[in-house]
Amino acid sequence: MSTFVISAPIETTSADVVNSLRSKISGQAEIRPFSLPDFKIGTLDSLVVLSDDLSKYDQAFEGIATKIAENLKSLVHGDIEQWKSNLIVDDKTVDNYLQSFQWNDMKYRTDKSLREICDIIVQDVNSIDNLMKSRMTKYNLIKSQLTSLQRKQNGNLSVKSLVDIVKKEHFVLNSEYLVTLIVAVPKNLIKEWYASYETLTTMVVPRSSELIAQDDDYGLFNVTLFQKVVEDFKKACRERKFQVREFTFDENKINQEQKDLAAISAEEKDQWQTSLRLCKANFGEIFSCWMHIKALRVYVESILRYGLPPNFQPMIIKTKGKNDRRVREILAQHYAKLGEKNDGDKKSKKKEPIDENIQMLLGDKEYYPYVSFDINWKI
Repeated sequence: MSTFVISAPIETTSADVVNSLRSKISGQAEIRPFSLPDFKIGTLDSLVVLSDDLSKYDQAFEGIATKIAENLKSLVHGDIEQWKSNLIVDDKTVDNYLQSFQWNDMKYRTDKSLREICDIIVQDVNSIDNLMKSRMTKYNLIKSQLTSLQRKQNGNLSVKSLVDIVKKEHFVLNSEYLVTLIVAVPKNLIKEWYASYETLTTMVVPRSSELIAQDDDYGLFNVTLFQKVVEDFKKACRERKFQVREFTFDENKINQEQKDLAAISAEEKDQWQTSLRLCKANFGEIFSCWMHIKALRVYVESILRYGLPPNFQPMIIKTKGKNDRRVREILAQHYAKLGEKNDGDKKSKKKEPIDENIQMLLGDKEYYPYVSFDINWKI
């Protein structure tokens, strides 16, 4: 399933162009008019230059719209339904917006030249893009800080923060000679700890160890000993797979860490709400800008392809299921005459070579005898 915009010359009426094609592809695709106003055209040379610029902007704006959508998806934690419900353009879903596209005359007045309109759209996009980059950088920074702090709250007792686990009463404080260590002991070695901790080195205070906390992997113990044997005790613990935690009880530091976590949590929530609101609003703005650039591409390319005065009908096509190739085949048959050159003999026609300028603009993309631009948007 894909969506693309085409245009074809009008031989009778605009309605006939749409209805004629609809009768051919109604089983494989939906087709609707893609309404465009009359623009101030300028010179053909200026259109050629503008066509090249529009191609670049089209690709760039697609990337910006996709990035904002990805940011939005991340902000709703990958909830697909919530994500899709927030991808709104002019109070419509993306699909409804595309199927009912109308040129925004209030923002992009058609009394200006095509180049001026293009420049206004580019200015709008650059402004939003810079805002969103700054906003997401700020949010990701605070989120990273919060994640770092929260990571310390996770894991087992051998690695997680001890701030909310140990208490003042678990320590001997303000002693000139004694110090209390915190040790994480694997659960299968707890009995060995009880049996051996007093003799791991000399100068360990007897019966000074108690179980402070326990999880699925470790038991957390305190133990008091003389400061002069701390390094020997740590070495003995390593040999027996007892993990001495690097922790010094400091009530002020603990209180500050708790305050920092609360403050950063509140800041992250505030930044999240602001980022979510801006992503929702600016996705719609960027997507609309992108489609207006796409509309300009259709108009400019149609002038370059079909000539002056403007007499063509743009249409938006959305294929059904896996009918992309079949729809293109029908279009190729329906518009076969656009790829042929009448050599004066109505009974004898041959394929018109692709204009070198058109092929240069297309690059490696497939050439169609009718104007066609894909809308690369699938969710």
